[in-house]
Amino acid sequence: MPRFSYTALDARGAEKTGSLDAPDVKQVAAILKGQGLFPTDVFPQTGGPSQSKASAQPRQAPVSVLRPLSSVQLRLPFLRLVGAKDLAVFTRQLATLLRAGMPLLRGLGVLARQERNSGFRRVIEALAEAIKSGGTLSEAMAQHPRVFDRLYINMVKAGEAGGVLDVVLDRLARFQEKSLQLKGKITSAMVYPLIVMAVAVLILAGLLVFVVPKFKQIFADLLKGAPLPPLTQAVLTVSDAVKNHYLVALGVGVALWLGVQAFRRTPAGARLLDTWVVRLPLFGPLFLKAIIARFGRTLGTLLSSGVPILPALLITRDTCGNSRVGGAITEVHDRVKEGAPVAPPLEATNVFPPMVTSMIDVGEHTGQLPEMLGKVADIYEEEVDNAVAGLSSLIEPILILFLALVVGTIVIALFLPIVRIVQLLT
Repeated sequence: MPRFSYTALDARGAEKTGSLDAPDVKQVAAILKGQGLFPTDVFPQTGGPSQSKASAQPRQAPVSVLRPLSSVQLRLPFLRLVGAKDLAVFTRQLATLLRAGMPLLRGLGVLARQERNSGFRRVIEALAEAIKSGGTLSEAMAQHPRVFDRLYINMVKAGEAGGVLDVVLDRLARFQEKSLQLKGKITSAMVYPLIVMAVAVLILAGLLVFVVPKFKQIFADLLKGAPLPPLTQAVLTVSDAVKNHYLVALGVGVALWLGVQAFRRTPAGARLLDTWVVRLPLFGPLFLKAIIARFGRTLGTLLSSGVPILPALLITRDTCGNSRVGGAITEVHDRVKEGAPVAPPLEATNVFPPMVTSMIDVGEHTGQLPEMLGKVADIYEEEVDNAVAGLSSLIEPILILFLALVVGTIVIALFLPIVRIVQLLT
């Protein structure tokens, strides 16, 4: 029986090396996975008892799930960005084809032929060419970081190492579908207020630029220099500023926006703004619940797919979407690297609610951490649903009141001088 050398990571991320007798590379990966190890490199030894047999057959391509494929360059210079929905559909379809027994290369060919996005179609074709050249799917995907992120690539690596690529792709498809649903709920909660605010700004600008100046001339002709009420004078002043200096105001607005974006790119700025976001009235709790749901779904999916805890924490940190929460996950990663469990350092960050840390603690003690993280995600996704429904019923009257207040203030400001004009005429 052939002998294979291997390099693997244990649950703590420590590197292990050794050798095994097995029929093929896939069986070696399965044995290592059964021992709680995550293989990063598996290759046949030379000069072993199976050398004569091996020489009569083509040498198997080594399973190198962490090293980049150096022999095949797949970067496409003018690749269009692939949307999250397109990627989720691709993952679901590929998982379905593999589970039905279709070979990987043929499945990629089928998906490439039916893909309408020309950029994504070229990527799928490039994946197939890389696999024909002896590479693995994860190595090929790593050459397209604009399409496949670290989470995607590492889960595919784990599926290849364990010989369960179809199962992992199915799990990844469910993860992407859940993420899209969660994003849609957050977007639906934000769209209505943003539309109302945009309408309010347009109405306000129209009144200040076109309506108020006409009243200003009427007041000047009829009041003949008499003082205007303070509210009216304030509205006229704002109208003059908007009408005569709108380019300056627009430039200041653009400069402020660019300044905020530049500040956000700094570590301190990102942490400050992300902390402020989760403390916003009304929307802050909604954002925090969505972040916790994504944390649980991402980490649980990675662990259940065979990714070791330390790489899984780093990937979760990079995909959580909030630098404050990401900093907390970094602290947890460092403590776990020293040998601590996940729950105590997670609780010490004071970022995650007690219920989350308690559920994770129970999951660690019962050996069901991935399942418990999935339950955390389910609970907080349901809370996001409830929060969105509550916000929708609460925000509508608030925005209507705000719009009425803005327009009403301008109307009253224009009505007050008319009362004085009537008094002067009588």
